[in-house]
Amino acid sequence: MIPLKDDIQTYSLPIITYVILGLNVVIFLYELSLGPHLDSFIKQFGVVPFHLFRPTSLFSYATLFSSMFIHGSLMHIFGNMLFLWIFADNIEDRFGHIKFLFFYLLCGIAGALLQSIVAPNSTVPMIGASGAISGVLGAYVLLFPKARILALIPFGFFLRVSYLPSIIFLGIWFLYQFIFGIFSIGARGGGVAYLAHIGGFITGLLIALLFKRRKDYGYKIL
Repeated sequence: MIPLKDDIQTYSLPIITYVILGLNVVIFLYELSLGPHLDSFIKQFGVVPFHLFRPTSLFSYATLFSSMFIHGSLMHIFGNMLFLWIFADNIEDRFGHIKFLFFYLLCGIAGALLQSIVAPNSTVPMIGASGAISGVLGAYVLLFPKARILALIPFGFFLRVSYLPSIIFLGIWFLYQFIFGIFSIGARGGGVAYLAHIGGFITGLLIALLFKRRKDYGYKIL
């Protein structure tokens, strides 16, 4: 299923969301200019579990941040930025700009750590914003369970555009990640870091619990 839009109105300009999206696009364009040096760039700035648990310098930990802004293909960045564009503005509106920034980074770190803990000896670099964006989805499903998501839904060879409650859309999304995450445990080589998605989602869900019952005092928290 591909989300197209939601029906939740925002009341503030999602500045941090726009900045994050812009940084991802700019860095991806830079990646395209690297040519044969791209692999070295990914190995340097991606999270490598083996180096994370056997650090040679503090930079090994810095990759937890840098890896969130690197993508491996056009489809990779398009999918991540689409989900970011649709869901993040509402979470930033609810949390406030600064808190949202820390929330986003924390979810990304949590996702990378879960994937690394399960495969601590892996030397395959992990890249992408999926862990952080999964955290956004976890917060969204808790804070806006009745929101409607306009989605492109495949039915065999046909496609249908229909509204789904966010709890259904994101519930199916999480179930997909969970099933493939379980089967990916112990797998070697590259592929999708499903456990990073799970770690980010659960972290976002837990953090959102702190905001779920916040009363509307008539002002926004920065």
